[in-house]
Amino acid sequence: MDNLRPEGEQKKIVIVEDDKFLRDLLTKKFSKEGFWVHAAKNGEEGEKFIYEDAPDIILLDIILPGLDGFEVLERIKKNEKTRNIPVLALSNLSQKADVDRAKNLGAEDFMVKSNFTPGEIFRKIKEILARRYL
Repeated sequence: MDNLRPEGEQKKIVIVEDDKFLRDLLTKKFSKEGFWVHAAKNGEEGEKFIYEDAPDIILLDIILPGLDGFEVLERIKKNEKTRNIPVLALSNLSQKADVDRAKNLGAEDFMVKSNFTPGEIFRKIKEILARRYL
């Protein structure tokens, strides 16, 4: 799978977030910044979007109804088609065990929602993409 895109071509992000307010806020922020955004309200929907249209990066909430973020992360990292897509875990969980679990399952990084603004989340996504695709 080749996720490299010509300079200036829109990057694709899948945002998996069950909180409607935050999902809408992040969707608007990333769209305004030039990303093609697919937003999912739960793990099952997010996983479907990820497999259908392999994005450049995934912003994944951990606490989700049904299939949680840890399960989604584990599944996509085991799948040949999606294993190399970088994932930024985003959660209100802040215990070291949760952060370590997400990273051990393959997350590039972990951000605690209450500690960061949408602008800071955007900058972290850009940083991960720069490291990964340049």
